[in-house]
Amino acid sequence: MSVGPFSSIREMARALSSRQVSSVELTQMYLARLKTIAHEHHAVAELTQSLALEQAKAADASVAKSILHGIPFGVKDLLATKGIPTRWGSPGHADQVFDHNATVVQRLEDAGAVLLAKLEMIELAGGGNYNVANASRMGPCLSAWDKSLWAGGSSSGSGASTALGCVGFSIGSETSGSIVCPSAFNGCTGFRPTYGRVSRYGAMALCWTLDKLGPICRSADDCGLVLEAIAGPDPHDGSTLKEKLSLRSRGPKPRIGLLKEKFKESKADDCEKAYHSFLDVLRKQGYETVEVAYPDLPYGAAIDLIVNAEGASAHENFIRGPRFQMLQDINQVAGFAAALEVKAVDYLWAMRLRSEALRANAVWDKCDCIFTPSFYHRAIPIDQPFDKTWVNMGGDEGPSNLLGWPALAFPIGFEKGAPIGGQIIAPALREDICLRVAKDFQRGSGFHLLHPAEASA
Repeated sequence: MSVGPFSSIREMARALSSRQVSSVELTQMYLARLKTIAHEHHAVAELTQSLALEQAKAADASVAKSILHGIPFGVKDLLATKGIPTRWGSPGHADQVFDHNATVVQRLEDAGAVLLAKLEMIELAGGGNYNVANASRMGPCLSAWDKSLWAGGSSSGSGASTALGCVGFSIGSETSGSIVCPSAFNGCTGFRPTYGRVSRYGAMALCWTLDKLGPICRSADDCGLVLEAIAGPDPHDGSTLKEKLSLRSRGPKPRIGLLKEKFKESKADDCEKAYHSFLDVLRKQGYETVEVAYPDLPYGAAIDLIVNAEGASAHENFIRGPRFQMLQDINQVAGFAAALEVKAVDYLWAMRLRSEALRANAVWDKCDCIFTPSFYHRAIPIDQPFDKTWVNMGGDEGPSNLLGWPALAFPIGFEKGAPIGGQIIAPALREDICLRVAKDFQRGSGFHLLHPAEASA
């Protein structure tokens, strides 16, 4: 075969176009890896083998519709797939099947892509404030780089499967970190688009005013290609943006804003080294940096209240029903139950704080984007509760998710053999800036080209 499991979308597309490989061959290769490598990492919720082979045969027999034509992919198991179980990572939804496709799934299939699998996730996307890696129907999803470490959440299977070379690309979702986290913990490149950029029709709702869908891939370039295929207005989702996505680079090199980081306090020597190496790569390409700061506001507290209130509303019938106690993590059970008691006055405070947080947009007067580590350390162990191990992890505690800003996360270094991630955050609607900076970094470095030993064996 002229391409392998870690080939880029463009490489696979060229090989398909020149008949060096068929979509059926790619599909069979990835299915074999999903059944073995991804399965061992608890990353697969449901194989769609019969459908995948049918779609691959159809792709081989037809004229290419897009660059994604014939490319096999997987989706987080909160996206509806017609006639195929969509369990939301929850034991309480084990027999749930929809009679329609989510818009994202349909757009990818319309582009000729091949659906390989539904990928595992944290139950109900972690809306009940989970505290253990085991908070998933299939048990803890394991990092692509070290099976003693967690793959991140809530898009766990999407991150692990992509990093392990078990899918050509995947789709994840983010309410507050669920694309960025598994991308960081598995060494993937994940794109969280502007709120409303991608239709959520057919996706499990956790938080209507924060939920976003986006690609998890092996490079920034791949992420851009997938985002172009799934973005755009959708009559089924009134929150989608009318503004057309444009990822074309324009203007001078973006000025990169740098926040005050807490490397020393977090004992994050490896991350500090990776952070400065990232900046060295881009400064050599002519990028300028400037120190910036957000207004001092309780962004995290507002997000927590909004997620709790909206999540309890979205899942109220389940929480009050007989299957609720089937959830894996008792913290989720307690969290969702408590969320039913969130007071309207508290939710409205959070929404008012959200309006106040709009002041953070003033940061864009000083810079065009912000670079910050996704976390200060590598993935955390699967056998320890998060409230004890998340200490000093850091992460984006600013307004980016609250205000719907886009971000592109990617590997920037390693700590004890596992990847460390960074992210570029940009103003709303400026995904092109995220993509430009990340692509320039990946051209000047090779972290995104490195693969776990198990996956490469």
